[in-house]
Amino acid sequence: MVDGPVSPAANETATAFAGDTLRDALDLLSHKIDAGNFERMRWARDEAPKLARLVELVKGAVADRDDVEINEEGGEGNTKRFVIKVHGQRIAQLAVALDKGRAIAAIGPVERSAYSVAQGQPIHAMFEEVDDVWMARTIAKLSERIGG
Repeated sequence: MVDGPVSPAANETATAFAGDTLRDALDLLSHKIDAGNFERMRWARDEAPKLARLVELVKGAVADRDDVEINEEGGEGNTKRFVIKVHGQRIAQLAVALDKGRAIAAIGPVERSAYSVAQGQPIHAMFEEVDDVWMARTIAKLSERIGG
């Protein structure tokens, strides 16, 4: 090195990275080089496993029921969509998403259903607070909006 090694700890004016870790430094470098590719790779590394966990929790919430199915019907980006079926009938659409560290669940009407769904606010929590109990309570609360 032309100027010799510099220790960030020895140089108090050195720019500190968030958390001062190698991962943060490499993320910053990757972002500088190609922000679009970095964001796709960061999402796959950090967010995709969380969204997969939400899907797992949704499916697990009704795993012991023969009369109720929650089938994944797609999604995009940070959202997964499901159809709730009861006795084989399409009843409502369920969506789960991630946004800024929060898990969000919402319910709405689905095509070819004879059942209405009352409007209401999505239910959300910090992802770290989401577990099988939270998901079961959330789906139960959302299902109360389904009418006849």
